[in-house]
Amino acid sequence: QVQLVESGGGLVQAGGSLRLSCAASGRTFSDYGMGWFRQATGKEREFVAAISRSGGSTSYADSVKGRFTISRDNAKNTVNLQMNSLKPEDTAVYYCAARHAGIWDISIRYYEYDYWGQGTQVTVSS
Repeated sequence: QVQLVESGGGLVQAGGSLRLSCAASGRTFSDYGMGWFRQATGKEREFVAAISRSGGSTSYADSVKGRFTISRDNAKNTVNLQMNSLKPEDTAVYYCAARHAGIWDISIRYYEYDYWGQGTQVTVSS
C-alpha cells in the first residue's frame, strides 16, 4: 500500500496559480497510476487529472484542460498538479489518489483508485 500526503493548497486570486504536491511513501510508487480529484462544497467528487506510471500519458477534465498540468517524479515519489489561470469555480478540496495500474494504467474513475490522501483546500477569490 501507499500513503499519500497533499500540500500546496491555499487562497489565491482569480487568474493566479498554485502548485499542489502529493508525497507518497514506499519504494513502489512507480507501480501506481496517479490522479487528482476535487470536491466542492455540496457537490460530488469529480475527476481533475490523471497520469500513468511512467508519466507518459495524461488525462484531464475538460474544465481544466489547458490550465492544469499533472506531472510526477518517480525518483522523488511525488506527483504534482500545476494550476494556472485559476477560476472561482476551481474552489474545492483537492485529493491525490493512487491505483494499482494494469495495461490501462490511467483512469478517470474514482472507484478504480485504491488509496487517497487527506485533501488540501484550494480557494480562488475574485
